[in-house]
Amino acid sequence: MAAPLPRVSVLLPTYNERDNLPLVVWLLARTFSDSGIDYEIIIIDDGSPDGTQEVAQQLEKIYGSDKILLRPRARKLGTAYIHGMKYATGNFIVIMDADLSHHVRLKQKEGNFDIVSGTRYKGNGGVYGWDLKRKLISRGANFLTQVLLRPGASDLTGSFRLYRKEVLQKLMEKCVSKGYVFQMEMIVRARQLGYTIGEVPISFVDRVYGESKLGGNEIVSFLKGLLTLFATT
Repeated sequence: MAAPLPRVSVLLPTYNERDNLPLVVWLLARTFSDSGIDYEIIIIDDGSPDGTQEVAQQLEKIYGSDKILLRPRARKLGTAYIHGMKYATGNFIVIMDADLSHHVRLKQKEGNFDIVSGTRYKGNGGVYGWDLKRKLISRGANFLTQVLLRPGASDLTGSFRLYRKEVLQKLMEKCVSKGYVFQMEMIVRARQLGYTIGEVPISFVDRVYGESKLGGNEIVSFLKGLLTLFATT
């Protein structure tokens, strides 16, 4: 019996991404179509007041509901992914930001990995458009995670990853974190469970439209979450 053809589900959490959403969807659709890959894009909006949901509804009409699905949800980043997984039909899951920080291009990674993670801190990966303060915060956070958690991956706080669906489902059952710490815990739990992780260098570019969601509260939550993971893993 022939193996089923691969289908990719993209989980795209949004909050106030009205200006970015049409472009990132167009880039994804073009990339998948040019590569001959079957896909769906699941937009998980967090009650955006700027009209993001209305834009997503228009995109559903343009591309078809078999390609674009709007599934509103609330509150935390981690729960947005869990919510989106309820509707994913692909056997591979991509998680990424909707703010055009991630260049939408598919790179192949040699090897049979359970997870392929984009990394800003390896090979020719990098960050562009950030001021010195934000670069120092990012580097400092990554350094702390490497020292305390020893995850076996170079970029724990990044959010551009591909998972086998069954692997992501298992990890979601194990993870307890919400918000930005969720990304870290996913890799730490993957290491604990013996899943294989491949890395691909990526260029992370600061958003063109809208404002970053990273603030003082997120930094405090990150530090609390990091110490919790250190104490419990």
